[in-house]
Amino acid sequence: MRKDWQSICRYGKQILGKIILTGDRPTGKLHIGHYVGSLKRRVELQNSGEFDQILIMIADAQALTDNADNPEKVRQNIIEVALDYLACGLDPEKSDIFIQSQVPELTELSFYYMNLVTVSRLQRNPTVKSEIQMRNFEASIPVGFFTYPISQASDITAFKATTVPVGEDQLPMLEQTKEIVRKFNAVYGETLVEPEILLPDNQACLRLPGTDGKAKMSKSLGNCIYLSDSAEEVSKKIRGMYTDPNHLKVSDPGTIEGNTVFTYLDAFCKDEHFAKYLPEYENLDALKAHYQRGGLGDVKVKKFLNKVMEEELAPIRARRKEWEQRIPEVYEILERGSKKAQGLAAETLAEVKRAMKINYFEDKELIAEQSEKYRNQAAE
Repeated sequence: MRKDWQSICRYGKQILGKIILTGDRPTGKLHIGHYVGSLKRRVELQNSGEFDQILIMIADAQALTDNADNPEKVRQNIIEVALDYLACGLDPEKSDIFIQSQVPELTELSFYYMNLVTVSRLQRNPTVKSEIQMRNFEASIPVGFFTYPISQASDITAFKATTVPVGEDQLPMLEQTKEIVRKFNAVYGETLVEPEILLPDNQACLRLPGTDGKAKMSKSLGNCIYLSDSAEEVSKKIRGMYTDPNHLKVSDPGTIEGNTVFTYLDAFCKDEHFAKYLPEYENLDALKAHYQRGGLGDVKVKKFLNKVMEEELAPIRARRKEWEQRIPEVYEILERGSKKAQGLAAETLAEVKRAMKINYFEDKELIAEQSEKYRNQAAE
């Protein structure tokens, strides 16, 4: 059972529980890169009992920074992301799932944080630079997109998050959040919590490549296996997956490095899969060794990968089908989570405004001080 928020965070005394904040942009259905990079870990952390608060954000406001001319795309994908979350095992009884735009306090926090970050610092952020290049924004960068790291800092700090489970591509973003926290606390006093990043344990999961061998699995590049794909669609994508271009015959020695099929096996395969589907090999190392010395074809390896992935994806697919028949309930879950998130963010915003001394109407000491000042002036 989750503890009451007030018992978790007594900010004045700096008594904090362990709080997770993470999420995704609703620009399309989620894929297996999201799954191995973050989603699977979120479910494990949720069920570990080690965390007092788990908040999962559907970042629609951030998605609009580069989709402002297509809001319907974002609107329609809210439910797709929510369904993927629930299908993967995120439990609304243990985790609060909310929609970013329904928490207006996040926007106000971003506005205050903007004064703590320079344009040159944003320009140096490696993630921002690569995303700008990927979207061909070099000549005309939307301001909202450019300030994305500041918005992310607002999201994280609004809930006093201590832990942020993400892929390694988000490391520069989290470092920027830490800088904002340090600067704010140095200027206004200890108020915000500095978060820590939690990366996937499996190195292959840090940045799963696309099925075409490209460095990043991306919805825009069309090289994804989606969590909602049918078994037939997954099988077709695996059959067309990039391997070793020089492995032309079964007898040819093959290369493991850069071979997408083996990268996926590193991410998904367990020793028990061999006893079940490929008993002539003891483990993945034995399979790799055979491939490298020659005599093992890509078709056989791909068929094995398909069985491994189907074992992982079939339960997710089945749960998604069930939730698809309960759409009103899914929206109720999102509304409930958004109201909870707004309440928490409002507490932090009030703290921030007190620290910045812009809480004019609740500052009784200020009002009394000004009253005394002008009474004295009148008496002179």
